[in-house]
Amino acid sequence: MDLDPEGLFRDDSDEDDDNVQEREANKEMVIYLIDASPKMFTPATTAKADEKEETHFHTIVNCITQALKTQIIGRSHDEVAICFFNTKEKKNLQDLAGVYVYNVTDREPLDRPDARLIKEFSCIEDSFVNNIGSRYGITSGSRENTLYNALWVAQALLRKGSVKTVSKRILIFTNEDDPFGGLTGAVKTDMIRTTIQRARDAQDLGLSIELLPLSRPDEEFNMSLFYADLIGLEGDEIVEYLPSSGEKLEDMTNQLKKRMMKKRKVKTLSFAITNDVCIEAERSFICNDTGALLQNPEKRFQVYNDKIIKFSARELSDVKRVSSHHLRLLGFKPLDYLKDYHNLRPSTFIYPSDEQIFGSTRVFVAFHNSMRRLGRIALAFYGNPTRPQLVALVAQEEVTSAGGQIEPPGMHMIYLPYSDDVRYPEEVHLTSDVVPHATDDQIKKASNLLRRIDLKNFSVCQFANPALQRHYGILEALALGEDEMPDVKDETLPDEEGLARPGVLKAIEEFKASVYGENYDQEEAEAAAAKAGASKKRKAASDAAEQKSAAYNWAELADAGKLKDMTVVELKSYLTAHGLPVSGKKEALISRILTHLGK
Repeated sequence: MDLDPEGLFRDDSDEDDDNVQEREANKEMVIYLIDASPKMFTPATTAKADEKEETHFHTIVNCITQALKTQIIGRSHDEVAICFFNTKEKKNLQDLAGVYVYNVTDREPLDRPDARLIKEFSCIEDSFVNNIGSRYGITSGSRENTLYNALWVAQALLRKGSVKTVSKRILIFTNEDDPFGGLTGAVKTDMIRTTIQRARDAQDLGLSIELLPLSRPDEEFNMSLFYADLIGLEGDEIVEYLPSSGEKLEDMTNQLKKRMMKKRKVKTLSFAITNDVCIEAERSFICNDTGALLQNPEKRFQVYNDKIIKFSARELSDVKRVSSHHLRLLGFKPLDYLKDYHNLRPSTFIYPSDEQIFGSTRVFVAFHNSMRRLGRIALAFYGNPTRPQLVALVAQEEVTSAGGQIEPPGMHMIYLPYSDDVRYPEEVHLTSDVVPHATDDQIKKASNLLRRIDLKNFSVCQFANPALQRHYGILEALALGEDEMPDVKDETLPDEEGLARPGVLKAIEEFKASVYGENYDQEEAEAAAAKAGASKKRKAASDAAEQKSAAYNWAELADAGKLKDMTVVELKSYLTAHGLPVSGKKEALISRILTHLGK
């Protein structure tokens, strides 16, 4: 059992016993297949007069650049290739027209992303037209099918590696929903048929083909014209695909490193369900005098009631041992038995592992599914003889979005309190009449405020560590040779824009008025003004006392014994100037001055 919040386990009903390697498919190979036709260089949105128009091509370059930066940190073993189709120049091993595999020196076409690839690819727009060029690849009167060629080149690039251990994907970026729109008749039908068949052949080999469509300002991308058949969509899937792909594209552009950071594994635990299965290690004892191996372990004894009670080392160990495993299941309780105040310290996330005991994932999944279905928590013993602890195991379902996994499935291990850890301070005030109680109106206003500022679909995984993000931002700037560090958004700061919404402001004002009164702001301002006025008066009095005190040499007066000849007002000027108390009779004031002077 690993304390590791990363990864995804699947239901074992979909998996054969002999196909264990499939669970380990944690490496990914991705081909970014980018349409380079002239339509991709048209404005993506309607820009204002003072804004620069952004093209679809620019959007895709920026999107892939951000994805590669994140990939280097989060999934450094993944491999990528960047391939343009509908180009004037051609560059691929198959020598197919209209397809250009982009790469940099000293790097394989399909390889891990590096700083040089990111840096040069991010600036490709400046030289694309001159070095690579753009054209309409599928035109009337031509038998050339650049999309077919691009799928062939992408499939060839993904030949290495087994689909059992590597996830292989082809991502197509285009704003052309009908690539064969300029053709008619049998030529068009034949090209559509052969292109779709090429895609299905690739899918049969275990390659996943995804489309990230871009809608032009004047018209929405129509999946039904061609690409629904290419990637295998039917019925409602076609309608739902466009919004989900838009979210995926936005997520790629604004990827957060927190989603791809591998969580640190704290330790590996053995989870004991019953006593039927256990692993036992043998220990040997050596005689200190002779070095001989003792056949029986040494005995220890304890005098009790005038009798000598003998114990073996094993028996003593068993007496001290509360549990023979790191984590032992005790039973189950309804989920509502667990209260918020039971969580004394941050919980730990546990996740199954088959590294040492094969079959752990299968048992864990069975427990996880049953606990979710029946609404139960598991109670277990966790710890060691010197630090025993009762814990609650709460099953968490997987949370995903268009951009991938947000929260993994697993169990939260919540450390339960001992009985004396739970306090009941409210019992002290049950019979007291001086304890303030909220009115019904105050409770209503507070509830309304909480509803207004409630975070919908909240997850701790939505927030990144700003210090860690800044650290990786500095590394990124150094690797790419950039003079300026990328902006890092601190998501832990309050949402000032959200709190400034009219509805929220109204709820805050109503709650404040119900608790503190209608004139609270005015009273606060008057109190602050009065405090400021009193402070000014004290400052003026202190300045006058310092000025008056500076006219005397107090050390000489003290040595000559002339302090008793001074007036009380003069003595208090010294005390006020040095921030000392001015209360008491004249003798007390003189004593206080002498003490301050060290006399």
